[in-house]
Amino acid sequence: MIERRNQESRAAEAAASAARHAMTECVALLRGINVGGNRKIAMADLGTFFTRLGFTDVSTLLQTGNVVFQSPSASAARLERKLEEESAKVLGLTTDFFVRTAREWKALVADNPFPDAAARDPSHLVLMCLKASPSANQVASLRKAIVGRELVEVRGHNAYIVYPDGIGTSRLTNAVLDRQLGTRGTGRNWNTVLKLATELGVG
Repeated sequence: MIERRNQESRAAEAAASAARHAMTECVALLRGINVGGNRKIAMADLGTFFTRLGFTDVSTLLQTGNVVFQSPSASAARLERKLEEESAKVLGLTTDFFVRTAREWKALVADNPFPDAAARDPSHLVLMCLKASPSANQVASLRKAIVGRELVEVRGHNAYIVYPDGIGTSRLTNAVLDRQLGTRGTGRNWNTVLKLATELGVG
């Protein structure tokens, strides 16, 4: 009897361990919330929303919509669609979600083409997560549209932008980025990027 219980206990532990290993650590970034009084949502409500969708180990960072969570293995695009659809229905919040796995986040930190800017002035270095990878022609068009001293490099579906003269007054706005790159994105400064890397356990 005791041996059977021990076997059942070991089997339950093995099943729980397998379930944990089947989960993927992810981060979701929301576009344009709690900015200028638009699309306002409390981070506690956002965390509850993720938990009720079945995600685990949910935590939020800052007020700009950054959620770290565990998800059953699924593609980022599928997760984004699910979050966008459910957010509109449950929260009445219509916005874009951008999902990256912990592995992808670690890679995009390592791929930063502006290490000097990251070290010297991280608040003026922005990572822009994109819905799709722009073409070389689209990146070239964006560079031609820049009228200030901003620098842009694109790595797959992530863009890195240096705003040496500040972000708030720059004419390289989200609208310009969307139009020239042919896709939508959401930006986080490098300080936030590194804080999220720590939350994901890859920093």
